[in-house]
Amino acid sequence: MQAGARPYPVPPLPKVHQKKPGFEKALPLQPLYDAPFYRGSEKLKDKVALITGGDSGIGRSVAILFAREGADVAIIHLDEREDAETTRAAVEKEGARCVVIKGDVKDSEFCRRAVEQTVQQLGGLDVLVNNAAFQLHTGDIEDLSDEHFDETLKTNLYGYFYLAKAAVPHMSNGAAIINTGSVTGLKGSKELLDYSMTKGGIHAFTRALGAQLVDKGIRVNAVAPGPVWTPLNPSDKCAEDVARFGANTPMRRPAQPEEIAPAYVFLASPQTSSYITGEILPIVGGY
Repeated sequence: MQAGARPYPVPPLPKVHQKKPGFEKALPLQPLYDAPFYRGSEKLKDKVALITGGDSGIGRSVAILFAREGADVAIIHLDEREDAETTRAAVEKEGARCVVIKGDVKDSEFCRRAVEQTVQQLGGLDVLVNNAAFQLHTGDIEDLSDEHFDETLKTNLYGYFYLAKAAVPHMSNGAAIINTGSVTGLKGSKELLDYSMTKGGIHAFTRALGAQLVDKGIRVNAVAPGPVWTPLNPSDKCAEDVARFGANTPMRRPAQPEEIAPAYVFLASPQTSSYITGEILPIVGGY
């Protein structure tokens, strides 16, 4: 199904596999992230946002749209320096400042330093987007190693907790935290047992933290995407499965990052979501 401002790729997609963590620059089919038909209207004017996993995929598109809406942006990436520099250039093209921070969200001290660096270099923190994630398909629980399980939980749950804990003291009334959940947290996935567990945990964390921070005027919400064409899946699935990625949704295709990013703008801006907190917004291509 094509219902957007421009046509989007449909399966079969390129048969491609990358080593983790995956690089957007190396994908033969480049994700569509710049949303050329999206027009900003100062919904985030003079705000400062910190986005994890901002080097590629959804995080990159969110960074660009935040900048287009008037925000300065800091992005966190793991090892993907070239991808991160592409995001920086795209944010700066929108007339915004961009700080690029390299590090691992599994490290609580790094998360604290990343928040401090954002505040020092950009003058504050109004929006935190927890988006970085790790996933690896495993068909049998007996094949799910302790090390793999640990990596998934520490990246997807500990990282979100560490950054929220570090960010909240710098936030004031009108600020927002947006977590990236997943359709797997709503429906489960038999080949993503640990990933589904963490995404369900993120949804619960979102609701609980939203209730805890409501008296501070800080809204906490989550976006739960379905399949999205980013480096995450080509660096996980085998090439034959990647070619069919998204084909089993009612729209029979994966989303592109620019189709997901406007939801983050909606949840970040007090102009559009001032009465929304503790909610999970599914964008899954139809049920």
